Amino acid sequence: MAWNEPSGDNKDPWGNRKNNEQGPPDLDELLKKAQDGLKNLIGKNSPRKKPEQDNMPNKQTWVIGLILLVIWLGFGFYTVQPAEKGVVLRFGQYLKTTDSGLNWHIPYPVERVYKVNVTEIRSVNHAAHMLTKDENIVRIGLVVQYQVADAKDFLFNVRDPDKTLHDATESALREQVGSTKMDAVLTSGRTELAVKTQKLIQDIVDRYVTGLVVSSVNLQEAQPPQQVQASFDDAIKAREDEERHKNKAEAYANEVEQKASGVADRLTQEAEAYKSQVVLLAKGESSRFNQVRQAYEQAPDVTRSRLYLETMEFVLSNSSKIMVDVDQSNPLLWLPLDKMLGEKTRVQHQEPDSLQQVDIEMDKQKPEQPPQETVETDERGRSQR
Repeated sequence: MAWNEPSGDNKDPWGNRKNNEQGPPDLDELLKKAQDGLKNLIGKNSPRKKPEQDNMPNKQTWVIGLILLVIWLGFGFYTVQPAEKGVVLRFGQYLKTTDSGLNWHIPYPVERVYKVNVTEIRSVNHAAHMLTKDENIVRIGLVVQYQVADAKDFLFNVRDPDKTLHDATESALREQVGSTKMDAVLTSGRTELAVKTQKLIQDIVDRYVTGLVVSSVNLQEAQPPQQVQASFDDAIKAREDEERHKNKAEAYANEVEQKASGVADRLTQEAEAYKSQVVLLAKGESSRFNQVRQAYEQAPDVTRSRLYLETMEFVLSNSSKIMVDVDQSNPLLWLPLDKMLGEKTRVQHQEPDSLQQVDIEMDKQKPEQPPQETVETDERGRSQR
């Protein structure tokens, strides 16, 4: 039976209350009593203040608060290394980028600083089997080296820039290998393939604004399938032999060309020298003839005799025949044949080959002269036919 039924004992859950008492106590009253009790407890341990001191601020509280503020502000100093960039956020929003050295920002939780190494050379490796333009399968492996160009873009534009670069590398490599024939991928086109792949990777990461810059792309391997590896090795050796023979032939051609050029230059110089020599000799002969002509006009007899003597001296000095007057000569006649023959041989050796050839050609072109009559001299030296 409930407590408030007519036949009950008039008992309620709040204890032994009389019928004329009110209901449950007010909650605000209980909170007020608890606060008063707490104040009394604190008041027993603290010294009594005078009434005029109750309205003055507590100096110790202000000093402690100022010290804590200074300490908190001191946490805002930070150092950025020479290879790093500092990115400052204020309430989670980008504020600025700081350079190397000692910097300051409003401490956490107002501002935060993220440091990014922008000079570190990072790398990503990728290797896979790919299909070429002529529908052959090759295994390609490469290493991509890159750096952080913009710290802000690197931190906030892409969730994982390194993974984005890896995916861009795979996509770019498959595109370039798919547009290149297998022979070019395995032999002569590797350098061009690496250059095109680097350019395409850079275009992709720029479109995503990752803040990365690709510094180099190096092909580590380019191998055909294992089943045909031996045949491809033979083909590569044959190409290497072809290149070696081509280089050898080019070297020989250059050597022969240089020698031929040197010989041509030498012959040209010799021809110029011979030309100058002939011209000078002709000028000298013409000048000498003019001088002789002038002398002959002035003294014909003397000049005629001198010319005759000079001519005979020149002819007889180069002749091996000696005319001896038997009647007037000594029975014991001594002739220096060795000196005479030696002088003739020396004169012949001194004549240049080119002049000999010219003399031969001129002799061929001369018309045949009639045989000269034999001239004999008598005892008086007069000529008789």
